[in-house]
Amino acid sequence: MADNGGNANPNGGNNNNPQQGGGNTGNAGNAGNGNAGNAGNAGNGNGNTGNNGNTNNGNGNTGNNGNNANGNGNASSQASSSSSGLFIPATAAAGGLTITQPPQTATSFYKIAPSQVITFGWNMTSVIATPTHLTVSAVCDNGNTYPVGPTDGVIAGTATGVTWNPFEWNQAHPELPLVQGNYQLTIWDDRGPNAARKGGFLVPNSALKFALYTTQPYTGLSDGWSCTTCSGALGSAATHPVVVGSVVMMMVMFLSGWSVIRSALRVH
Repeated sequence: MADNGGNANPNGGNNNNPQQGGGNTGNAGNAGNGNAGNAGNAGNGNGNTGNNGNTNNGNGNTGNNGNNANGNGNASSQASSSSSGLFIPATAAAGGLTITQPPQTATSFYKIAPSQVITFGWNMTSVIATPTHLTVSAVCDNGNTYPVGPTDGVIAGTATGVTWNPFEWNQAHPELPLVQGNYQLTIWDDRGPNAARKGGFLVPNSALKFALYTTQPYTGLSDGWSCTTCSGALGSAATHPVVVGSVVMMMVMFLSGWSVIRSALRVH
C-alpha cells in the first residue's frame, strides 16, 4: 500500500508539470496528492482566466479606441466648419454700400424718354458673407415701388452697378407707369429690406434720392398752341409797383419840363 502511495507521488508530479501557468496551485501538486495535480490543471484554468483579463485589457484598449473615434468626430466637425469657407469674427463690422454713381452732391434729374438710360453704381465694404443676389428697387413718393434693371430688379450678389431704362418700363407696364416725382433707390441682399445689422453681412441701403420728369409733346401754333402764361405775365408786369412808379416819374418830368419851356417863351 505504501508503494501505491509512492506511485501516486510521481503521478502527482507528472500531473503538476503543466502547472507552470498555475503558479502556487502547482506547488500543491508537489505535495504528493494526485488530485492536487488536477488542481494544478485548475491553476492552468485560472491562468487562462488571466488571459481573459488580458482580453479585458484589450476591451479597455477598444474603449480607448472609442475615445479616439470621438476625437475623430470632433476633427470632422472642425473640417466641416472650415470647408464652408466663411469665418466671421465676433468683432466684424456690419457690411455697407456706398453709392458712386450718380454723385450725391445734389439730386439728379432723369428724363423719361426713349434711349435715356440711367446707370447706378456702388461699392461694398466690410461684406464677408457675399450675397447670392441683390434686389434693387425705386420707391416713388406716391408709394409705388418699381424694380430697377433689365432683370426685374434681381441681380448678382457681386454686382457693383445696374442700368435702367424707365421709358421701356412704361411701354411694357402701362398699368403701373413711372411718373414725374422724387424717388428713393433701395438695395438689399438675400435677407430682405428689413434685415437687422449683422457683422459681415450687407446692411440694406436707401441713401440715394433722385427725380424723374417727362417732357410735353410738341404742339405747333397752327395746331392751337398758345402761351398760357405770357398774357398773365404782361398783366402782372403792368401792375408792378416799380413799373407804375417809373411811369409816374416820367410824366412828372415831362410836365415840369413843358412848364419851363412855356415860361421861357412868354419872356421872349
